[in-house]
Amino acid sequence: MPGAEPPWAVATALLHLAVVAAIGWWSRRRTRSADDFYLAGRRPGLWMTALATMATAFSGFLFLGGPGLAYRLGFGAFFIFLPLGLTPALLATGLGGRLQRLAAAGEVYTVSDLLIRRFGGRAVGGAAAVAVLLGSVGYLGTQIQALGILLAAVFGWQVPLGVWAVPAASAVGLAVVLLYSVGGGMLGGVVADCFQGALMLVAALAVFAHALAVAGGPAAIAAALAADPAFGAGFLEPLGRISPWTAFGWFLVFGFGVAGQPQMLHKFFMLRDERPLRTLPLVLGVAQSLCLLVPLGLGLAVPALVAQGRLAAPAGADEVAPAFLLAFAPGPLTGLVLAGAIAAIMSTANSFLVLAGAALVRDLPRAIGSEPRASLAAGRWSTLLVALAAAGFAFLYDDLVALLGSFSFGLLAAALAPAVGLGLVWRRAGAPAALASIWTGLSVHLLLELGGKWGGAAGLGAGLFPEGLPPAAAALVASTAVLLAVGWLRPEPGARPVEALRKAVGRPGRVE
Repeated sequence: MPGAEPPWAVATALLHLAVVAAIGWWSRRRTRSADDFYLAGRRPGLWMTALATMATAFSGFLFLGGPGLAYRLGFGAFFIFLPLGLTPALLATGLGGRLQRLAAAGEVYTVSDLLIRRFGGRAVGGAAAVAVLLGSVGYLGTQIQALGILLAAVFGWQVPLGVWAVPAASAVGLAVVLLYSVGGGMLGGVVADCFQGALMLVAALAVFAHALAVAGGPAAIAAALAADPAFGAGFLEPLGRISPWTAFGWFLVFGFGVAGQPQMLHKFFMLRDERPLRTLPLVLGVAQSLCLLVPLGLGLAVPALVAQGRLAAPAGADEVAPAFLLAFAPGPLTGLVLAGAIAAIMSTANSFLVLAGAALVRDLPRAIGSEPRASLAAGRWSTLLVALAAAGFAFLYDDLVALLGSFSFGLLAAALAPAVGLGLVWRRAGAPAALASIWTGLSVHLLLELGGKWGGAAGLGAGLFPEGLPPAAAALVASTAVLLAVGWLRPEPGARPVEALRKAVGRPGRVE
C-alpha cells in the first residue's frame, strides 16, 4: 500500500497500539493465577463474551482477504461469509451450556481438557493438542506477517528499510500482542478484544455505508457489473464463479466446522454461569453479521467502480480494500478501517498464542504421561515460545506459512468438529470413535491440501470425492463418517462418556 501513510492513518494506528499496550500493562498486574491466565478469571459476562468471540472469529481476512475473495469470485464467496454470521450463535445455543458446565465442574482450560473429560484417556487429548498446535502455528504465522505488511504500509517503512520493512513492522506488532498475551493471557486478551471488537463493528458499518454510496447504490452496482464482460450478470448470481460442490463444501466447513475452532469454544469456558447464554446467540449473531458488511460492501463496490472506469483493477486480491481506501475514503475513515484491520489481526493472534502455548506446556506432556503444567509462569513462557516459533515460520518459510494459514480453519474443523459437535451430544461416541475421527480429519486434510499444493498427492482425492469439493470439506466428511461408524460399531456406554458427563454438567438438554 504505497502512499498509505497519511497523518490520520499513522495517528490512528499509534493510538490503537497505545491503547492495547495499556490494556496489556493493566492486565499483567491483575493476572495472578492460571485461572486468570487461561480463563480470564471467569469474569466475562454477556457483552464481553460476545465481543471477544466475535473479535477472535475474524482475522485480517475480514478486512483484507474477504473483500478480495468477493472481488474475484462474486456472490459465491458468501458461502464462506454467511455461515460465519450464523453458526457462532448456533454454537452458543447448541453447545454453549455443555461447554460452560464442563468447565465449571473441573479444570477445563483447553479443548484437550474438554475431550479428556468427555471421553477419558490421554490419547484423545493428545490428538486434539496436535491439531490445535498445527492449526495455531498456521494462523499465527499468517497473522504476524499480515500485521507486519499492514504496519509497514501505514508507517511508510517500505522504502527506507527495503526487505526488512515487513519483519521490522511485524516485530513491533508482535511485541504489542505479546505484552498482553504473555503478561495478561486471556484476561488481557478478552479486555483488548472488547475494545477491538467494538472498533471492528464501527469500522464495518462505516466502510459499508461509504462503499455503497461511492459506487452509486445497489442498482448502479448491478448495472455496472452486468454491462462489463469482465464481470457479467453471473457475478451477482447465487453461486457467482464457483461450482455447486465448492459452495456446499465451504458452507459445510465454515458452518459445522465452527464446532472445532478452539479460539471460539474457549470463550464458553470463561463463563461463570449460564445466564449470558440466554441472549448471547442473538447478540453474537448480530455482531458477526454486521462485521460481514466489510466484504459485502467492498466486494461489490470495488468491481463496480472498476467496471465504471473510476478505479484501476487492483493488482492482487489483498489490494482490493487498500485500493478503495486510498482512492475514495476520507482520512478519518482510512485510519478507522486500518485500525479495525489491525484489531482483527491482534485479536486472533492473542487467542491462538495462549491456546497453542497451553497445548505445548499442558496437553502434549500429559498425553505422553508427564505431569501437565497449569502454572502462571509456565503459561507465560509457553506463549512466548509459540510466538517465536510462529515468527520464525513467518519470516523464514513464507510459502509454508501462507499455505498453513489458508487451511488452518479447515484443519481444525476436520479434526475437531465431529468429536466436539457430535461427541458431546451422542451417547454411542466413545474414546475410540473420537480418536479415530481426529486422526482421520488431520491426515486426510493434510494429504489432500499439501498434496494438491506440492504435487505429491495431487490426484489422491480424484474419484473419491466430487470435483470442486474443497479438501477441508472432504476431510470433514471423512472424519464425521469415521466417528459415526466407529461409534456405532464400538460404542462405549460405560461410566465415563455419558453418565459422567451428565453428573458433571447437570441437565443441559437431552444427551442421546
